[in-house]
Amino acid sequence: MTIDVYTSAGLKKGTATLPPALFEAAINTGLMHQALVRQLSGARSAIAHAKARWEVQGSTRKLYAQKGTGRARRGSIRSPLMRGGNKAFGPKKDANFLKAMPKAMRRCALFSCLSLKAKESALLGLESFEGAKTKEAFALLKKLPVAIGRHILFVTADGNVSLERSTRNIPAVKTVRAAYLNPADVLSARHIIFFVDALKKAEEVFTGKLPKVPKAPKLSEPKMAEEKSKAPRVKKTPAKSPAAAKRPRAAKKTSTNPNT
Repeated sequence: MTIDVYTSAGLKKGTATLPPALFEAAINTGLMHQALVRQLSGARSAIAHAKARWEVQGSTRKLYAQKGTGRARRGSIRSPLMRGGNKAFGPKKDANFLKAMPKAMRRCALFSCLSLKAKESALLGLESFEGAKTKEAFALLKKLPVAIGRHILFVTADGNVSLERSTRNIPAVKTVRAAYLNPADVLSARHIIFFVDALKKAEEVFTGKLPKVPKAPKLSEPKMAEEKSKAPRVKKTPAKSPAAAKRPRAAKKTSTNPNT
């Protein structure tokens, strides 16, 4: 699968081949939905908070006797059943909305999103952009086959500061690095503009096809260590202590009593 590549002047220059592992994967809508819900849940912040029973101010005395009144038993005025009491099972400010999802499933969901956009012909390539002003970026968008006003996503290899600064004031335009591609940005974009080097960067990051680095040669061990290892080992016999030496037995005493 290929996409058209345009220059900074808006002229079509050629085509670029999309990595099949990223843009020709099976489209799994259930996995895409799970990844999107996980990402949006992780971005939530717990703001709503209802007081617990220990946070409500009030007396701790028992309202009336346990028995003999004919009424239902009451223990505290701070009970959620009483007016002015706490909220039963209310929202808490320390709520955690994070959802777990294995790394392999997250990547498969991202590949499904990219493949869906490639199938919808929402991708195009850009050779380079060196402008640093908003009017230059807006003029570039006018020359490209995109719908201005709809969500447009620029994908760069390692970050393009001039592009980020020139597009941040244009509504519905966002810039993201290839290593930080996510389902929310991909699915919400009507057009995705990839820089040519960003395609290779995304393939390296998400498929692990990094350039091979030659290994350093192993250093030979010194000969002294080899000679020591080959030398025969001599067993050492423990020396006997003088206390352990055998002493001569004393002679038996004979009795001198004549009556015995």
